Amino acid sequence: MANKSVSVNKKTRRLMIHETVTSYLFLAPFLLFFVGFVVYPMAMCVITSFFDATMGREDIFVGFANYVELFNDPVFWKALWNTLIIVVVSVPVTCAFSLWVASAISKMPVAATSIFRCIFYLPVVTGSVAVTMVWKWMFNNYYGIFNYVGTELGLLDKPINWLGDPKYALGCIILILLTTSVGQPIVLYVSALDNVDKSLVEAAEVDGATPKQAFWKIKWPQMMPTTLYILVITTINSFQCFALIQLLTSGGPNDSTMTIMYYIYFNAFKLYRYGYGNAMGVILAIIIAILSAVQFWAGKEK
Repeated sequence: MANKSVSVNKKTRRLMIHETVTSYLFLAPFLLFFVGFVVYPMAMCVITSFFDATMGREDIFVGFANYVELFNDPVFWKALWNTLIIVVVSVPVTCAFSLWVASAISKMPVAATSIFRCIFYLPVVTGSVAVTMVWKWMFNNYYGIFNYVGTELGLLDKPINWLGDPKYALGCIILILLTTSVGQPIVLYVSALDNVDKSLVEAAEVDGATPKQAFWKIKWPQMMPTTLYILVITTINSFQCFALIQLLTSGGPNDSTMTIMYYIYFNAFKLYRYGYGNAMGVILAIIIAILSAVQFWAGKEK
């Protein structure tokens, strides 16, 4: 019996080793890709941030000089301020609007819900360049639709240079970002509402709960994981706003639409200051990590 037990244990151990090796072999392509295209570039970004790195010569170690220059750079602070405005405005508005739309269309027939989900998700799957060019035409100060409708209805005394005026440029960027950011949250919220335990809602209604009470006391707590995911993803996407800036304003006018991502691009690929750009990238990663940690902590507390 003892020999038989030992034999069974050996077979079990061999089977476990075989399954483990097989699992890692299947994971190997992804792990190699992750290390080569994510981990290695991140490590090189941190390392290069301590060098005066540019084209045509050897990198020069400068320690924390890039970070010192960074915190004394007024354009960086302007870019950080603009980025924070975009995040503070777009994240809550995106989440609130998406939840409102999802709550409305989830009560419709299945066919109508599917149609509205497709409509709101179209800007997400459409190329960002194409969407941005359409908005650029709409904001044009000579023949754009906003100026045409505004002047025809008497809302505007004269055409406005929407993207060329510091008073309006950042607001236009936020508006475009909102229209391209609500598609995924709406789809996620519709799915979350469909997965809410209907028996709990029905029990609450039988006990006299109003629709508003049933939503906030029963549906909302069950949707918190989805809300947390949407908050984190929307925050990261808002911090990484780049394509809109590059295609519409290039950070102007007078740095009124300059964001951290575009300023990183400008320094690294226009001025060829790779070390300085990487230092900004490290600071941006730290800010995003801190905000994401705070959001996860707040979500767990609730």
